[in-house]
Amino acid sequence: MRIEIEQPEQEELEEAGVFGWPVWEHDEDKFDWFYDKTEHCYILEGSATIVSEFDSLTIKSGDYLVFPAGLECVWDIHTKIRKHYSFE
Repeated sequence: MRIEIEQPEQEELEEAGVFGWPVWEHDEDKFDWFYDKTEHCYILEGSATIVSEFDSLTIKSGDYLVFPAGLECVWDIHTKIRKHYSFE
C-alpha cells in the first residue's frame, strides 16, 4: 500500500479537471491520518513529510499524489499546504 507520486504536465492536470477540484489547506502541524477512500491530490503550495509503514516521503508544490484507501500515515506539514483533492 504505497503512496504514488508524480509530477504531471500542466496540460495533463487540465485534461483531468484537477483545477476544478475542491481546495484543502492546513497550516504547519503534525497529525495522524487514515484514508478510508482513495484520494488523488495536487499540491499547490507548501511542503510536508508523509510517513507510513511503507513510505516516508517529502511532498512539495507540483506533486500529484494518490493515497490508497486503507492507508494510515502521519502528516508533518513544514509550510502551509494548499492542495486540490478528489476522492474515488
